[in-house]
Amino acid sequence: MSKKEFERENKEKRPVLAICYDFDKTLSPDDMQAQGYIQSVGYDVGDFWTESNELAESNEMDQNLAYMYKMVQEAEGNIIFKKETLEDYGARVHLFPGVEDWFKRICEYGIAQGVIVEHYIISSGLKEMIEGTSVAKKGAFKKIYASSFYYDPKTGVAKWPAQVVNYTNKTQFLFRIEKGVLDINDQGVNDSFAPEEMRVPFRNMVYIGDSDTDIPCMKLVNSYGGHSIGVYNAETNDKSKVYKMMHDNRIKYYAPADYSEGTELDNLVKSIINRTAANEVLENIYYQCKRENLEADKQNSEEGRKKTDLLIALESSRSFATTHSTIKELNRFDNWTLDEKELLFKIAVENSQVFYVLRDLDIKLFYQNLLKSIPRLTENARKVKDKIEK
Repeated sequence: MSKKEFERENKEKRPVLAICYDFDKTLSPDDMQAQGYIQSVGYDVGDFWTESNELAESNEMDQNLAYMYKMVQEAEGNIIFKKETLEDYGARVHLFPGVEDWFKRICEYGIAQGVIVEHYIISSGLKEMIEGTSVAKKGAFKKIYASSFYYDPKTGVAKWPAQVVNYTNKTQFLFRIEKGVLDINDQGVNDSFAPEEMRVPFRNMVYIGDSDTDIPCMKLVNSYGGHSIGVYNAETNDKSKVYKMMHDNRIKYYAPADYSEGTELDNLVKSIINRTAANEVLENIYYQCKRENLEADKQNSEEGRKKTDLLIALESSRSFATTHSTIKELNRFDNWTLDEKELLFKIAVENSQVFYVLRDLDIKLFYQNLLKSIPRLTENARKVKDKIEK
């Protein structure tokens, strides 16, 4: 089987801030399935979820797989369960105030601050329904990670789950966003990246959610210096979930789920964008210093090895020609330590091939420069000085 070439996102010159959203009760006041679909198959919303959860518990089944199965099952005889059908139901999903123009407005604010803002959905809801929403049709999202179906290529009817996103596997998508490896089948997400090569480091991630199912993502983003925000419905003003998440250190901030301009949430996210712009200037300086330091270490390491080789060559020289050629190479260095200088004096005294030609111009100049750079004359240094001046 030939290996597929996946398209990956490249690191940008400007910092990228990724804002990741749950969907149900984060961007929308209720579960997406409860805004038309469940009613259309003749179910009470509460009864549907009760039976779905019982199906999962009695069969040791993932809850998301259970609700997807039940959606298909209950559609029989009521509706034709196609992708287009789900998109139509998605178009009916209500959104919190301000959501319609939020994504474009925040991107434009980011551009003004020198920050690229990207929006991602990471949801246990249905991708097809999210794709049917007005904001998704406008291209608001860089990527939608959500549960989805496989459809029969001939009939277009849903046949099997294609992707299941639950609260525990949500975190994998954060790593994909971090590395720019967005295709769910691209194994490059397991590749090692240097910190400075990460397209969206976790410090530049925002996760916005409403409940316990978002905790793994919130915890991960928090632990690496990112920003997690809990939202609650402003109409009910029920803050019990965000209070609990705040108490458990799962979120850094909370605000009403009102995405209108000038609201708490709007100002909070804009403050994060401002901080990202300022912080990335410092991060770039840090990595520039780090690269320069690594290059200096590499150079010093190579220089140290070269100096050691020349010292050994001078110490073991058995001919005047070798002595002169070695001194010529040693003259290329001017950053000798005191220990290295003392070793050079010791070699000159103990190796007769060196000592004999100390008054030759090239060797004389080399050792005179060494003598000028030491704070005091050691015994070996004095012997070299006396030989040169004799």
